[in-house]
Amino acid sequence: MMYHIRYLYPLFALFVFAGNQALAAEKAVIDQGKQLYAQNCVFCHQADAIGKPGFAPSLSNPDFLSVASDKFLLSTIRDGRPGTGMPPFQHLGRDKGRAIVAYLRSFSTLPNRATQIDAQPDAHGDPRLGRQWFAYICSTCHGPNGDGYAAGGTGTAIGKAGTLNKVSDGFLRTTIKEGRSNTRMLGFSGPEALANLSDQEIDDIIVYLRTLAR
Repeated sequence: MMYHIRYLYPLFALFVFAGNQALAAEKAVIDQGKQLYAQNCVFCHQADAIGKPGFAPSLSNPDFLSVASDKFLLSTIRDGRPGTGMPPFQHLGRDKGRAIVAYLRSFSTLPNRATQIDAQPDAHGDPRLGRQWFAYICSTCHGPNGDGYAAGGTGTAIGKAGTLNKVSDGFLRTTIKEGRSNTRMLGFSGPEALANLSDQEIDDIIVYLRTLAR
């Protein structure tokens, strides 16, 4: 047995070394992302990406990070959000964009559910009913046409093509149902929610939102 241990130890040490190297490389990317964030993003999204109500959303919110895919984050950095205060940062390129995403992910405290959420089925419903629900519930924060901050709302511009063309129906559905902790976006599903919307009523809202991006 001692013979086997003697020869296995160098292999174990190699694994430990490789693990430490991987951690060091990951930290280097996060540190680069933190620096890039400070140079490009902090002016709107504030220190530690906590955001500012009515001005810029939180990017370090754990609930947001648990539903947002890397593809969503990268494309938003690259393209910005036309019609809002979020400009494109295409000049940063993919590697620097990934570094910023890695920095944002360093705030994560919840499992990343983006793959499962984006795989949810598309919403099907009545946009006329969705429009009524949107007017009653969503427009207070997001504006009557989903213009968000530009309409004086405290919520983001969820009616803009720059947002709707990047998010899945699962992303919208989960956000409406669960809300975002420590923000003004409360959940709207369940007896303890601000409004106990049914699954169909939520899908009606999503279908209506999709009409705003056309």
